[in-house]
Amino acid sequence: MDLDLTGKHALVCGGSEGIGRATALELAALGATVTLLARREDALREAIASLPCSGNQQHGYVIADVAHTFELGQSVAALVAARPVQILINNTGGPPGGAAHTAGIAAYLDAFNKHLIANQTLLHAVLPGMRGAHWGRIVNVISTSVYEPIANLGVSNTIRGAVASWAKTVSGELGSDGITVNNVLPGYTRTQRLDQILADRSAATGKTQDEVASGMLETVPVGRFAQAHEVAGMIAFLCSPAAAYVNGQSIAVDGGRMQSI
Repeated sequence: MDLDLTGKHALVCGGSEGIGRATALELAALGATVTLLARREDALREAIASLPCSGNQQHGYVIADVAHTFELGQSVAALVAARPVQILINNTGGPPGGAAHTAGIAAYLDAFNKHLIANQTLLHAVLPGMRGAHWGRIVNVISTSVYEPIANLGVSNTIRGAVASWAKTVSGELGSDGITVNNVLPGYTRTQRLDQILADRSAATGKTQDEVASGMLETVPVGRFAQAHEVAGMIAFLCSPAAAYVNGQSIAVDGGRMQSI
């Protein structure tokens, strides 16, 4: 199986922690040069120092906030002018919890901007280089809610669905350019996002976080939360030459939790 990413340049958003950082480690281990994008320079420096590096790999980072799409576009345009990007990992922290019908308009607009508009901004920046190489991989880290909405995550359910539809559309438009676009849907994964969900559900129900966690795990056939590297493994595979014919798919890494086929 050809998993070699030597000579490829990957831009990993949210790469300073969680699934993003785990993905960066996997891509670097397969030979890619990795650029991490996040807001905090101290966290980025720490993450970069942890990446395996050999041969011609020259890892780096970009300080940017996906909420500020104009500045985001400028920063990534400068990056690709120096070295084109062949792999883009769209990965951004999810919106706060709460019911869909009580969320304010501003919450929807903020989430739409940070996810779909930011993704489109990044696509515009990296697409010329991918087309020039006739090779590209775009992977969006979203949620199983695109198949089965998750209770008390109303804004997230809505925006993740929009990103999934965007990705499916773009995958059809770019496939002939040698560019694949796929989504990875993490289940309950040990990250800061899971900590936030546990805290929110605990506050809403009056149960302890341990009780909330136990209830969640009762719905997961494998009986445990995922580790970030387990989600990252699927992302890395979709970026590899071996996955060249996988396009326009939304693939769950959820321990079998979803009931849909």
